[in-house]
Amino acid sequence: MILAIRRGSSLRRVAKRFGVSPMTVRRWVCRARGQRLERLDLCDRPAGCRCPPHRTSRRLERTILAIRRRLDRDSPLGDCGARAIAAELQRLRAASIPCVRTIGRILARNGVLDGRRRVRRPPPPKGWYLPEVASGRAEIDSFDTITDLVIQGGQDVTVLNAMSLHGGLPGSWPQAKITAKIVVERLLEHWREHGAPTYAKFDNDTIFQGAHQWPDSFGRVIRLCLQLGVTPVFAPPREPGFQAEVEAYNGRWESRVWRRFHHRDLPALQRRSQAFVRAAIEQAATRIAAAPARRAMLAGFVPDLQRPLQGTVIFLRRADPQGRVECLGHRWLADRNWVHRLVRVEVDLTAGQVRLFALRRREPAAQPLLKTMNYQVPKHGFMDT
Repeated sequence: MILAIRRGSSLRRVAKRFGVSPMTVRRWVCRARGQRLERLDLCDRPAGCRCPPHRTSRRLERTILAIRRRLDRDSPLGDCGARAIAAELQRLRAASIPCVRTIGRILARNGVLDGRRRVRRPPPPKGWYLPEVASGRAEIDSFDTITDLVIQGGQDVTVLNAMSLHGGLPGSWPQAKITAKIVVERLLEHWREHGAPTYAKFDNDTIFQGAHQWPDSFGRVIRLCLQLGVTPVFAPPREPGFQAEVEAYNGRWESRVWRRFHHRDLPALQRRSQAFVRAAIEQAATRIAAAPARRAMLAGFVPDLQRPLQGTVIFLRRADPQGRVECLGHRWLADRNWVHRLVRVEVDLTAGQVRLFALRRREPAAQPLLKTMNYQVPKHGFMDT
């Protein structure tokens, strides 16, 4: 381009020939003015000034760094951050005082910050605490309740909600009161219509797990799951995240059903809830179809609560300072070096064993077996109170 211009061609003709704008041709011609082509620096440079006019001068940067060193060494409080440096510049009545954020960038650019940035690690896969669920080979349904709802007039309402992890299959059942018997009825209703998953996850409420005052207590919900071939899983107490999918659905149900409409009575609320669930299932139809397969229930199935216990129950627990985990009224030693960490407790009622696995969010695929112990399976029948 420069050679063509020097031979007498016009800017527009050269720009059209090389497929660039006339301004581009003019910029290169100006850069080459008074220089021989073989000595010309043809490396591209960003547009604008080499040094921005609003850039902090090197002299002021050196002053800021000197003040920081002096404050770090001599300040009674030991404060040597951006705010303390800005206050010191004001005390010294400096001619130019940058803002606190600019001082912070100067400190970061020169590598003199004391704080460490938080390391952001990628989250573990969904259902990482169960290898089959994490790999997408098995589905898990989560169940939770919404309590302390009151319809105008004083009628109490409790809602049992369900949400599957991979498929996003919802379920909601508003009731005047939720008991273990009602939970069993709703589970049967839900799984007859959509099929049973491989796992079912609950919190540690007595309506799901059973009585807490006696050891080795397996409630009617656990017994129903075991008879259907569904492995019940219980989330660790006071641990966020393990019931995230159903808790998110709880908030969605409250905003789209409970707070959106005025409900005259419980039947009106139930109709609204059923319409919402049907629409949510239709909206998630593609995701539900792509989820792991669910097993169809046998026609005419009736749970037998007195049947001997067989199958596996899983408890997710966090070890105490001694490396012990507590569940089913027992305190089992997992590992004295595995303190304050997550453990998956698998109670194998068929083999009469308890297996303890180590869990780490940072390494979700590594779940080593910590210990295997014998377990005395309770032989007494279910006590219906």
